Amino acid sequence: MKLTPADIVGILGMVPTPSTPDADKWWCEASVDLDETAKMVEFVVGGGIRILLTNGSLGEGATLTAAEHRAFNGCIADTLRGRGLLFAGVTTLNTRDTIARARAAVDAGADGLFLGRPMWMSLDPPSIVRYYRDVAEALPGVPMVLYDNQFAFKAKIDTPTYAELSRIPEIIGTKHIGGPTMVDDLLATEGRMRILPLDTQWAALAKRFPEAAAACWTGNAADGPEPLLALAAAVGARDWERADAITARMAWAQAPMFPGGKLENFVDYNIPIAHARIEGSGFVRSGPPRPPYTTAPEGHLEGGRETGRRWASLRREFASG
Repeated sequence: MKLTPADIVGILGMVPTPSTPDADKWWCEASVDLDETAKMVEFVVGGGIRILLTNGSLGEGATLTAAEHRAFNGCIADTLRGRGLLFAGVTTLNTRDTIARARAAVDAGADGLFLGRPMWMSLDPPSIVRYYRDVAEALPGVPMVLYDNQFAFKAKIDTPTYAELSRIPEIIGTKHIGGPTMVDDLLATEGRMRILPLDTQWAALAKRFPEAAAACWTGNAADGPEPLLALAAAVGARDWERADAITARMAWAQAPMFPGGKLENFVDYNIPIAHARIEGSGFVRSGPPRPPYTTAPEGHLEGGRETGRRWASLRREFASG
């Protein structure tokens, strides 16, 4: 089945990579808890989220070995059994390793790729286009969702580059971090690529572009789907008053995980804060983070746990409602 931007609808859930109790040790060779991974997929997909993105920052793509990466994505594909789509995160520090990891993920059952850029050095626009064209040439017909995050990749993809990337047939969407250029990026791609806002930015974009803004991404899928599905229903019905109310509740829940109210402070400790958040929500057992990203100030971790607890309260609120 050839996937197109029209297939990218609703909630795209970023999922963690559940870890074994010894995953925080350098000598651990098999850090992925595959039993918990299968349970997580059942919880998330059974709860109504049908498109999964793996192995970005939350999914610890930078800390998994190649063997762990293949086993994890293979477990997800096997558990999905055609009930949803898996876009496997395959970003590495160079093009050749990325292609090798991508081929392994597709062989393991991934439906597509979730693909950021090598981050040892910043890539300029021509290098960004060359990079994605190389991957598309190596895996023709394999759909890609881009991963655009100026904190992780040292620069944002600019609007003219988005226009050029959208003409690569394999690229059907992008995980967008938001900001003042999101609308310009959406217009420049002319429907050839789905621009995916963060969950709390979705309603505002969909009000202006209800057909084009048909999907969003979230880092809270493994904390429980009920608030997200309520938001998707409101956006789908174009009930903007309810969508705004749900968005406000989600923003309240997410606020404690941003130290000092700043995204850049969260990004510096994304992985351990996310593990603390998932611990607080109690929906999935994520286990310890993997080295070298194992520690964070206790206040940051408590902020993550409080976000998890608040999200759990939203689950109860929307499940009862």
